[in-house]
Amino acid sequence: MNNTLTANDLKTKGITSVDKNAKKGLETIVTIRGKEKYVIITTTEFNRLRECELTTALIESENDIKKGKFKNDSIENHIKRIKNA
Repeated sequence: MNNTLTANDLKTKGITSVDKNAKKGLETIVTIRGKEKYVIITTTEFNRLRECELTTALIESENDIKKGKFKNDSIENHIKRIKNA
């Protein structure tokens, strides 16, 4: 399946060219001068990916807490630490 679209085709054919891929559950890769530049996905897919990203961050944070890799300090000390980093 061809889910690649040139920037010029996107300009001339409009969003309907993207809709075809979206209805098939595919992303659309937009190329400029033959190079892949952008990826267009539905908001549903974007939200799913974002949720995966946030879930991963939460798991990493929970693992850091279990390993004791965190600081329990005042805001003032935190600011000093990041300024001196």
